[in-house]
Amino acid sequence: MGEIVNLNRARKARARAEKAAAAIVGRAAHGRSGAERAKAKQERTRADRLLDGSKLED
Repeated sequence: MGEIVNLNRARKARARAEKAAAAIVGRAAHGRSGAERAKAKQERTRADRLLDGSKLED
C-alpha cells in the first residue's frame, strides 16, 4: 500500500519551490552592478548589430 500524502502540503511545497527558483533567477538578473549591466547591454547591442549586418536580404 502506498504512503498517504497530504495534497495541500504537497501543493504548497511545490509552490514554495517554484517561488524559490524564480527568486534565484531574479537575483541573477537584478543583483548586478551598474558596470556589469552596461557591459551586458553593450554585448547585446553588438550581437544584434552583427546579426543585422549578416542578413542577406531585407
